[in-house]
Amino acid sequence: MIRAAIALFLAALAVPAHAIDIQEVTSPGGIKAWLVEDETIPFVAIQFSFKGGASLDAEGKRGAINLMTATLEEGAGSRDSVAFAQAVENLGAQYSFDVGDDSLTVGMRALTENRDEAAALLAEALTKPRFDDAAIERVRAQVQSIIRAEATDPQAIAAKEMSRQAWGDHPYATSINGTQESVAGLTRQDLVAAKNRVLARDRVVVGAAGDITPEELGLLLDAVLGGLPEQGTAPLPEPADLQLTGGVTVIDWDSPQTVVSFAGPGIAINDPDYFAAFVANHILGGGGFSSRLMEEIREKRGLTYGVGTSLATGVYGQTWQGGMAGSNATTGQAVDLIRAEWDRMAQGGVTDRELTDAKTYLTGEYPLRFDGNGSIAGILAGMQLIGFPIDYVNTRNAKVEAVTAEDVKRVAERLLDADDLRFVLVGRPEGITATEPAPIN
Repeated sequence: MIRAAIALFLAALAVPAHAIDIQEVTSPGGIKAWLVEDETIPFVAIQFSFKGGASLDAEGKRGAINLMTATLEEGAGSRDSVAFAQAVENLGAQYSFDVGDDSLTVGMRALTENRDEAAALLAEALTKPRFDDAAIERVRAQVQSIIRAEATDPQAIAAKEMSRQAWGDHPYATSINGTQESVAGLTRQDLVAAKNRVLARDRVVVGAAGDITPEELGLLLDAVLGGLPEQGTAPLPEPADLQLTGGVTVIDWDSPQTVVSFAGPGIAINDPDYFAAFVANHILGGGGFSSRLMEEIREKRGLTYGVGTSLATGVYGQTWQGGMAGSNATTGQAVDLIRAEWDRMAQGGVTDRELTDAKTYLTGEYPLRFDGNGSIAGILAGMQLIGFPIDYVNTRNAKVEAVTAEDVKRVAERLLDADDLRFVLVGRPEGITATEPAPIN
């Protein structure tokens, strides 16, 4: 569960074939948003992202913001869960409520003719959620089912253990779902308190795309968000200090395969070497069948169906991570190969052909990501959340193209050291020895 949400967002940042005109809008009430106006279809998509997300859980209340978020659409104002769902259906609108380590996101999609009514209904969900006992218990049961399922999923077990080792006492170290015990103890009052910790005007960023003018968007923003408090009751999290050390953790699991998770130091998005690391990651393990790890571990030796890496770039902390699964009998060999490729890039850099192919893919694939108003609205909100400038989508490809082999070598020397890699293995791997006792469940 290492910072995958932001990593996936970064992978979705596309550069369209022509420049995108992003307007900055300020509502009469002072709420800011980024807008891409498009009148071709009578439809608008808006994403509201509240900074901090589940990392703002109160001490001893882990899972409260996650449970609260999942219950927001279970009735609001005078409407119970059934009546609220019926009202949404009658409008032909779509809402989404989701939360991660870095943000709580609320999405709205509506036809132009129903836009104002859809905004008013969403405002009720955000400002007047009912949190009825029956709804809380239903959603609580769903969350606890997820927690139970994760306890028997080797990949989830590996991710949780890696997060625990990586982030110490920071919220990143634990699951946003909480534990069976913490979720069981949450009350309606806890959900109200959780809402007030995160849903506030001072920590929201907004992206919008579609058939709406700046003036209309400004009025809609105030209609949806104007009833929220100006400030949240919890401060935003402090940056997380990465606490990973090199070595191997083995968690015994009765399976013919071992799940392998590995991670080392990452890089912040505002670092001057970020794009060099981004290109390096594609060559090392992020480029699918064209990556070095896939070539060495799958294509040449058949030790796994797939292996990959990513820059897990969270708002408050970063890692360079990867994962695979393979036979217990060959896991030791696969781990040795991962370490070898980690050091080979650090010591030898990349070839001109690798660099050209990576940049061609990374710049050419991105236009496909701007595939609709919903995608664009999410990208605009995500850009603001992680601090990108408003012209980012129109300048990003140039930043990728500017990366040189020397840049890649420099960032690889800085970040890639096999001795810094932490491996978490879930299974009964052969040919490898743990460097410390397995965690006690």
